Amino acid sequence: MSGNRSIAPLKIIASGAVVPENQIYSSMLDEKLNKTKGFVEKHSGIEYRFHADNHDSQAKLAADAIHQALESKQINAASVDVLINASAIPVQALPCSAAHILAASHLNEGIACFDVNASCVSFITALQVAAGLLATSQYQRIAIVSADLASRGIDWQDKESSLIFGDGAACVIVERGDGKSGIVSYTHMTHTQGIDFCEIRAGGTRCNPRSGMTDDDFLFHMQGKKLFRMASSLIEDFMQRVFTESGLQLNQIGTVVPHQASHLSLEHMRQRVGVSTEQLIDIYRHRGNQVAASIPSALHEAIISGRFYERSSVMLIGTAAGLALCAMVLIP
Repeated sequence: MSGNRSIAPLKIIASGAVVPENQIYSSMLDEKLNKTKGFVEKHSGIEYRFHADNHDSQAKLAADAIHQALESKQINAASVDVLINASAIPVQALPCSAAHILAASHLNEGIACFDVNASCVSFITALQVAAGLLATSQYQRIAIVSADLASRGIDWQDKESSLIFGDGAACVIVERGDGKSGIVSYTHMTHTQGIDFCEIRAGGTRCNPRSGMTDDDFLFHMQGKKLFRMASSLIEDFMQRVFTESGLQLNQIGTVVPHQASHLSLEHMRQRVGVSTEQLIDIYRHRGNQVAASIPSALHEAIISGRFYERSSVMLIGTAAGLALCAMVLIP
């Protein structure tokens, strides 16, 4: 990094990650989908993932992740004065999911709370928003949580997308810090040619009882091959922009925390982008694609495995419905 490049002060002081109780092995899905033994693991790259029960609460899962983060560093819940929900799928259309999470948590009633939604890269975007809030000095400590129950939207008739999703939640607690840690760069691009490559059509004003909808509109739909081809065609130019804006090259970045989209996307990070096994945080085999919770869950793994604070720089990176590409370079 060039010596005169400024950073946006931000310090991650605690993290936590939780999953539902139900551990779903690929062998169980072989039976559910009437496939031969080993089919799901071979095609998904997952040994097991976790799925919520039909009546489990997304807000409660998020609150559990917040509490784990606070307890990990013995942080008083009353010291948090902002809650940002950075999930892809809301609890309901109104009010915001952050309000539901606040109600389920031990955080103080009356604090500021709101949602940031950029699909699978919501957490990265929320970090950027949090840095801006901390810069005003109006707020001192912020909880950012992502929680998605992807299993609620699985279309079991879709062989491509039904195998890869898991549920989970993860949280970080951030403050301004002493200015030595923070955000070096934030790069976010959206290419709307791919706007319908990943979608759940219902839940807003587009598909509803008055404008018309079907049960299928509430399920996740993905045009995987088109999505992968488009993302692959954009990633090299995108990475060059990230390196230019951060002033760092890939070999200067200690840890890369990617969205755990699929085993093919992680292999693409290794083969096309050139991320080494030592740099890459890969929890996909035992978590699957947890949508927006994917990146903070992988970040939590980096933290507890000694691959975050011990590194001079860390990159968070992912693709998302839209089609969006987003990356952030941090000094821990």
